[in-house]
Amino acid sequence: MAIVLFDNELRTHLYPLTLNRAVASLRFGILSIKERWELLTGEQVFVATAPHLQPLYQSPPDGEHVWIDAALMPDSALVNEIMSLKAGCELCDGLREIAFRRTTPSDSKETGLKNAVSASENTRRLSYPWEMIWWNDAQIRADFELLTRNRQSEPIPASVAAINPKQIFLEPGAGLQHCSLNAAAGPIYIGKNAEIMEGSAVRGPFVLGDHAVLKMNSRVYGATTIGPYCLGGGEIKNSVLMGYSNKAHDGYLGDSVVGEWCNFGAGSTNSNIKNTAGEIKLWNPGTAAYMPVGNKFGLIMGDYSRVAINSSINTGSVIGISSNVFGAGLLPSVIDSFSWGVDRTRYQFDKAVRDIANWKQLKGQELSEPEISILKHIFETL
Repeated sequence: MAIVLFDNELRTHLYPLTLNRAVASLRFGILSIKERWELLTGEQVFVATAPHLQPLYQSPPDGEHVWIDAALMPDSALVNEIMSLKAGCELCDGLREIAFRRTTPSDSKETGLKNAVSASENTRRLSYPWEMIWWNDAQIRADFELLTRNRQSEPIPASVAAINPKQIFLEPGAGLQHCSLNAAAGPIYIGKNAEIMEGSAVRGPFVLGDHAVLKMNSRVYGATTIGPYCLGGGEIKNSVLMGYSNKAHDGYLGDSVVGEWCNFGAGSTNSNIKNTAGEIKLWNPGTAAYMPVGNKFGLIMGDYSRVAINSSINTGSVIGISSNVFGAGLLPSVIDSFSWGVDRTRYQFDKAVRDIANWKQLKGQELSEPEISILKHIFETL
């Protein structure tokens, strides 16, 4: 028996982050959703997603498994509730199945909700990308406890000004000197072979993922996650960079979610509040509507997108995948996937793939054939 994290039709509401990945691969806090389930259950976890994305993931073997909606946010109570399900039973949130124990997901159509158990009122399901920001503080704390329990941090170097060092954890290979780490308001986690350069000041909750770098004299406020192999710099607040992305220079990034393999040119800055301090609404193609996100929010950027130097990014912006964004003045708040500039010129597919490959080579990676096929599918279905 294994665990299978499955996507349903609501995955489109997490645009643009799920255009080219399964929900289980979304990362905030310290871990991806898949990694979190693996640690909490100790079981092998597989992914079942949209057909055009499945080549990126190992399909589950035949047999009875525990199938779980990948958007569920696991904690020990939910894990116990799901793992105790008997064969043929399902856990439901209203009329929607969120977990069941059977051989295939299609069995759910046959059994309906005859053997349904209602989920706890405390069950959380990631429904929209901005929730990754709203929940990041709590998720960093939960992941920190999960990853550091009964473990010893690497020593904090003497040149580091550390406040509340018991809430600071350094993985092996972490490098930092002459910087300031303030964990009074939340934990600070520094991943394997990550580096914080001199003069940087960090307030928790904060995560610097494996092999990520925070450049000299950076200022970072919690709750912020800078994922694996990212470059961080300038001023960053309450944001998630999922992995392999660069915000390496001066400029401000706040209240934002950034996918993988993105780049912010030097001096680029986003607005996260209107001049009126009024309600911000983000365009969500999954619901085909502008949706309210409060009075403070920056942007959501899909994988492989880049903004030019000194870009001024509008409040409540949504940028699709694989876009080369440049333009004078305040940029539009909605920029489609495969955009070249902001005047609705389309990025030629071959050039887009070439440029993505170039960016991957900078970090010793290659663009795989399945990834190219997925990009082609997205390009042709826009």
